[in-house]
Amino acid sequence: MGTILTVENLGKSFKNTQIIKDISFDVKQGEIMAVLGPNGAGKTTTIRNIMGIMYPDEGSITFHNHEQNEIPRHKIGYLPEERGLYKNVKVMDILLYFAELKDYPLQKAKVRALEYLEKFGLKGKDKSSIEELSKGMGQKVQFIASIIHEPELLILDEPFSGLDPVSQEVFKEEIIALAKKGTAILLSSHQMNLVEQLCDRLFMIHQGRKVIYGTIDDVKREYANFKCTINGKNDRATLETIPNVVRVEQNEDISILYLSHDVEAGAWLKQLPDHLEIKELSIDRVSLHEIFIDIATGKKEVGVQNA
Repeated sequence: MGTILTVENLGKSFKNTQIIKDISFDVKQGEIMAVLGPNGAGKTTTIRNIMGIMYPDEGSITFHNHEQNEIPRHKIGYLPEERGLYKNVKVMDILLYFAELKDYPLQKAKVRALEYLEKFGLKGKDKSSIEELSKGMGQKVQFIASIIHEPELLILDEPFSGLDPVSQEVFKEEIIALAKKGTAILLSSHQMNLVEQLCDRLFMIHQGRKVIYGTIDDVKREYANFKCTINGKNDRATLETIPNVVRVEQNEDISILYLSHDVEAGAWLKQLPDHLEIKELSIDRVSLHEIFIDIATGKKEVGVQNA
């Protein structure tokens, strides 16, 4: 897969406060790349620099072989976190307006708009005004507006925010379909379960710096230690004496044992004391959500990544 977007050593400051520093990553054709981080980490600043809404103080952004000042914006689609559509404008008119802004053929855009409205459960809504639609419907229209022109790079900032589970599935299916057709997708979201399901690689910012960068599998292997969940009435002190247990959390009869990084799950299970009460037992790696929380709250220390 060819590289669509390259960000190198990006830096940006506001009023003598550095918001991002040495941010570097790339996005490949047909890839879904997650950009993660707690609020205030620098995600939105990074996205705005890529979009040309603001310009970096340091570093470079390249789209194919185009430097930032030459990036063809009509080849980029953007769904901002802050939604905004003209309330008194009809759905079809607003979709054609966004297509025209991207120099996309209007007749072709109308065909695509009708196809997407039907796919997203909005058939017959093309002549409705935005103010007549529910919040979820409006979000679907804005998503369609971001892809109506068949962008090579699609930037999605919190695309699932406020959506019901059914609509989330519709968005997920379309994001996957777009990637399969070759669209490079940069996705920012706080919903870690959806990031795990969708993304090929992830890039995490903390306090303006890159702290994690790699494939989901690589990140899980590096940062996601095993945890063992036991359903049974067991004494915390006993569980804490088991080799390679670094932390124990208990809620009534449920005990969660967090294990050290170098544990081999099968061998470790053989070390469990025979007298433990075990009604149910499961062992798996901690989730991406838990990794995110641990890094954001300082429970897990990670060095700045230079990959």
